[in-house]
Amino acid sequence: MSTIARADQWLEQGFDPIGLATLNARAEMLERLDNKYVVRRPVLQAAAAELARHFDVLEISGRRAFTYETCYFDNQDRRSYFDHHQGRRRRAKVRIRKYLDAALCFVEVKLKDKRGVTVKRRFGYAPEKFGRLDDEALTFVHRAYYDQYGAVFPHELQRVIDMRYVRMTLVAKEGGERMTIDSSLRFYDMAAYHAVDDDHFILETKSARGNGIADRLLRALHQRPTKHCSKYCTAIALLNRGTRHNRFLPALRKLASPDLSSLKPAARPEMEALQ
Repeated sequence: MSTIARADQWLEQGFDPIGLATLNARAEMLERLDNKYVVRRPVLQAAAAELARHFDVLEISGRRAFTYETCYFDNQDRRSYFDHHQGRRRRAKVRIRKYLDAALCFVEVKLKDKRGVTVKRRFGYAPEKFGRLDDEALTFVHRAYYDQYGAVFPHELQRVIDMRYVRMTLVAKEGGERMTIDSSLRFYDMAAYHAVDDDHFILETKSARGNGIADRLLRALHQRPTKHCSKYCTAIALLNRGTRHNRFLPALRKLASPDLSSLKPAARPEMEALQ
C-alpha cells in the first residue's frame, strides 16, 4: 500500500460520499480565497458532526483519504520562500504533486491576483517524471507566470523539498466551497526530515469570499485562521533551510515545539519507512 500511517481513520466514515466529477461540478475552486487552520484532534472531533451536516467527502474506488506526495521547486537563493516571507503580492509556488493512490500527477503553479485571491494553474504530467521539470513543464510555468503578472518568470528552478501527507477533501452540499483536512505530514529533503505530530491537522477552507460554512463553524469553536501557514514555507523553516522565518512563527509554534531554538530536523529515513 502506498499510504503513510493514517491519523484520520476515525473521521472519514461520518460523511456522505461523492465522486470526483460531482466535486468539480460543485466547486472546482481553482480561483478562491483560502484560510488555513492548524488544529488538534479534539477540535476536529468537536467539528466533525456539524461538518458532516453541510459537507460530503470525495470518494474514489472506495477510498476517502488519499496520500499526496509533492516536491517543490525554488531557485538557489530560495526566492519563492523569501517572497512569501516578505508578503510580496507578485510571487509563485511551483510544485509537482503526485496522487499515490490514483497514479495521477500534475505540475502546479500557485499565484496571487490583485485582490489576494489564489490562482492555481496545472496540467497533467507523467508520474515517472516526478521530481524534475522537463521543457514542456518549464514552458507551462513561464506561461502561467506571464499570463498572471505580465512579466517573464525570473528564476532558474531546482528541486528543494518534498513532503507527504494524507488528505480528505470535503465539498459543501450546496456547492461553492471546499475544505481539505491534511494529516500525517512528513517533510524532507536529501539530508533532513521532520514528522509533524499525528495529533495535528491542517485544515484549509476554500471559498469565494473566505468566509464559508467551515470558517464560521471553526470560528464558533474559537479557532482563527493560522496566518502564513504555507506548507512549503513551514517545511523550509522546520528543516532549517530558511535563514528567516519570523512571518511563519504562528504556524511553526502550532506544528512543532514552542521552543523553536531547540528544534533540530532528524536525519532522513529510508523512503520505505514512509510507505
